[in-house]
Amino acid sequence: MATAKRKKAPQKPAPAKKQASTASKTGTAPKRRTTAKAMAASQRDISVSEFFAKNRHLLGFDNPRKALLTTVKEAVDNSLDACEEAGILPRIWVHIEQTGADRYKVGIQDNGPGILKKQIPLIFGKLLYGSKFHRLRQSRGQQGIGISAAGMYGVQTTGKPVKIISKVSVRKPAHYYEIQIDTKINQPKILNGKGDGVDIEPGEKGAKYIEKHGIEWVDQPHGTRVTIELQAKFTRGRGSVGEYLEQTAIANPHVSLQYCDPDDFEYDYEATTDVLPREPKEIKPHPYGVEVGRLAAMVEEVEPMTIAEFLRTRFSRVTPAIAKRICETAKVSPRTKTGKVGRQESDALYQSIQKTKISNPSTDCICPIGEDLILKGLHHVVPAEFYVAATRPPSVYRGNPFQIEVGLAYGGTAPTQNITKELLLELLEETDARTIRQFLIHTFNGLGSDAADRIMKAGSLGTRQAPGKLKPKEIESLFTAMKNVNISDGQTMEVMRYANRVPLQFQQAACAVTQTVLATNWRSYGLGQSRGSLPRGPVSLMIHIASVWVPFTSESKEAIANYPEIQKEIRLALQAVGRKLGMYLRRRLKVKQQTDRREVFLRYLKEVSNAVSEINGTKQAELYDQLVKVAKKHTAEADMKLDDRGRPIEEKPEELNLGENVLIVDATSHSAAINRTSREEETGEDETE
Repeated sequence: MATAKRKKAPQKPAPAKKQASTASKTGTAPKRRTTAKAMAASQRDISVSEFFAKNRHLLGFDNPRKALLTTVKEAVDNSLDACEEAGILPRIWVHIEQTGADRYKVGIQDNGPGILKKQIPLIFGKLLYGSKFHRLRQSRGQQGIGISAAGMYGVQTTGKPVKIISKVSVRKPAHYYEIQIDTKINQPKILNGKGDGVDIEPGEKGAKYIEKHGIEWVDQPHGTRVTIELQAKFTRGRGSVGEYLEQTAIANPHVSLQYCDPDDFEYDYEATTDVLPREPKEIKPHPYGVEVGRLAAMVEEVEPMTIAEFLRTRFSRVTPAIAKRICETAKVSPRTKTGKVGRQESDALYQSIQKTKISNPSTDCICPIGEDLILKGLHHVVPAEFYVAATRPPSVYRGNPFQIEVGLAYGGTAPTQNITKELLLELLEETDARTIRQFLIHTFNGLGSDAADRIMKAGSLGTRQAPGKLKPKEIESLFTAMKNVNISDGQTMEVMRYANRVPLQFQQAACAVTQTVLATNWRSYGLGQSRGSLPRGPVSLMIHIASVWVPFTSESKEAIANYPEIQKEIRLALQAVGRKLGMYLRRRLKVKQQTDRREVFLRYLKEVSNAVSEINGTKQAELYDQLVKVAKKHTAEADMKLDDRGRPIEEKPEELNLGENVLIVDATSHSAAINRTSREEETGEDETE
């Protein structure tokens, strides 16, 4: 039974005078720190270059090692885009020279069409200036930040300006600028030629002028060279400039690259095809990829026209019939002028677009590498015995078309077995790893912890030994172990990620590509794999996404966002190459089993024939020959030979038909595609690796 309780009356607040008197006893009232007027006076706008100068880690300049790679990457990407857009087979020169304890001079030159004189300061001295942001077509650059941000980093860390030479024709002079960014207003500041740059006439006099300013200009009819001096750290192995250029050569087999590192070693990556990629066409935005706020802004910005005409002319795949259907569902008259369309009508149009079935956008705006060229690129750079490639049909995310391609290389020698002693000494000097184990894992791609432990055990090295403190005998022991230890079983898959033909070097774990590879069951394709880790085996895997707008997770363009549509296409492409790899590995295992079985037969047939001959008096030689024929007949698969497409050369070609886009080679005859030489060769000293 409920009982009633009397409610207490609320207490009255103390009188104001009494509170004031209490405050006066404890002290004066808190003093105001500032006023609204003073706060308003301190407010000012921030330019984009000033923001990124303070937050340069967002663009990939968060440490000296990464800054060097980002600088080379941005310049090479711009060069490739310029050459391909002009219809020129790209040839690129990359030169890195050490100028101080932690300073390097980076020079990148191309044989592109060159840059007009008035455009040079804006391209290299202003952030967010470019021609690619508003174009819906595949390109490497997007925001117009990269190369100008690299120059800004160079000025901040060394105080040296960016030096640019550009030439548009043989008959016209080359334009030379020394530029730095005025970060307060995001505008270029030209330091030479009284603010107008310098024109360099062709000939010996012009060449001497260029050399005087510390620029290694390669004489070309046209092209551009940018030179940036910056605070950096040069390394080899994972995440290095050398690895980036090697992966660039794989995805761009039409490009010739010449790279000279600070130790004067030259690397030549010659083009394997003389056919340029098909030029992607620009398309209009697809209605599914436009959000309601952007749609309202487009309606406000457009010149006066009917709403039906606006939908038809400003978007792709919108026919007059579809435009009419959208308007009818939104209950907006197709003849309504855009000037009379408010926010409410824009929202109704947006909702109607989502309910209307519209065809996917055209895919001629993207240009995939192609399965044949993927095979050529992998075979040219990655030594292996089995290659396979797969290209998925185009798909769409948020109205943006994209296409996924995958290439896989299996087998070949391990990277530790291709190293020379001179290069090992350089790597040991340059590494910042604390132990030999860390050095091995972080320097050589695909080298797992198990393989590193085996090498250390074979070389009798301690687990806590530092790379920089090894004695000559210990270095010799390490080198011998790296050459002789078979680490194929302990290798982990090397994953090469690409976006619009550009290698992605960092933030691997945060990328949708890596996460999809980890989620794939590689055990069903013949590879060992622990849960949540990459598969084991001598496998190199490249995954390429081509799109008009790649969904990067940050401005530094290092990882791809986790869109379900993209991950689904990657998974299907991985399954396509995985099935063919599994067929090849199963066939190879079967051949090995039959070979071992035959060896057992042949080992005892001699004794069997002797024993039978003694029992029944038959001729031992004839009996032995007959038994050998029977053994070979029952182990015939041991003699099977496959062609370069994975098909048996002789009988029953249907037994192992791996289809198209497969390449099988003899790993022992694979010739290295990289010609690594030393400048000392010119003086007669033999230091070729």
